[in-house]
Amino acid sequence: MDANRDTFETRLKNNASEIEALLDLLLSPSPLSDEIARPETLRDAMHYAVLNGGKRLRPFLVVESAALLGGDAEAALRVGAALECVHCYSLVHDDLPAMDDDDLRRGKPTVHIKFDEATAILAGDSLLTYAFDIIASPETTLPDTSKASLVLALARAAGLGGMAGGQALDLAAEKQAPDEAGIIRLQAMKTGALIRFACEAGAVISASPPEDRRRLRAFGEKIGLAFQLADDILDLTSDTATMGKATGKDAARGKGTLVALRGMEWAETQLHQHVRDAEALLAPYGARASTLIAAAHFIADRKS
Repeated sequence: MDANRDTFETRLKNNASEIEALLDLLLSPSPLSDEIARPETLRDAMHYAVLNGGKRLRPFLVVESAALLGGDAEAALRVGAALECVHCYSLVHDDLPAMDDDDLRRGKPTVHIKFDEATAILAGDSLLTYAFDIIASPETTLPDTSKASLVLALARAAGLGGMAGGQALDLAAEKQAPDEAGIIRLQAMKTGALIRFACEAGAVISASPPEDRRRLRAFGEKIGLAFQLADDILDLTSDTATMGKATGKDAARGKGTLVALRGMEWAETQLHQHVRDAEALLAPYGARASTLIAAAHFIADRKS
């Protein structure tokens, strides 16, 4: 198991390096074809937002799910970079004073603190838009039908019925705590939708049969639930220095979480059940799925 974990962590770090190199290239000062100019301060804020650390777990899941099914590795890397732009946009906006009002992200000043609120809003807007540019670009060497499918799936995962809708529910939860079903729905939207997309994208990139897409989508849903449970546990048990962001804020704001509702013992049991369910979904792929299974364990066992 230790050897498998070492292999997984090496792959995760290598993928993070590749994603960061690609993001750095994509956010270079030179305008692309049909772009008029890239304003320096806005580009700097976008660059800061996406290249200030992080495990790059979501793009890793895109790359590894595509690898599982024999998809094009370079195209998967670009789709992963697009997804990371969406994820980082959500963090920039989530940190704003009108949202969660955080001054620290990944151990560094948040974008609105480093720059200003207006620039942070525009940086988030631009990262979201750029994600679809990256997927649709000729440099992403996939059939147009696959690109359209990815654009649709990412839009659904990121928008009204996905992450942004989940953020709205999260804000509403400060005024009236939802019941258990409401918490699960909120978390599946705010956190789980992008993780689900990351896994499902591999089947689209590889043009795999519908059953593969359904199986990877279900795997993504399970590890998305595990990710949020682990996050809620860490919010209560870890500290700001370890997490690189403020902890204990959900409890302070009176937000309902499954940990608060059902208790720590239940949450830890449920967390590991999600991982077992995720493993079972990938059983038909045998040893080829070992990296994705290791990712599920990593999500459950992470300390930050």
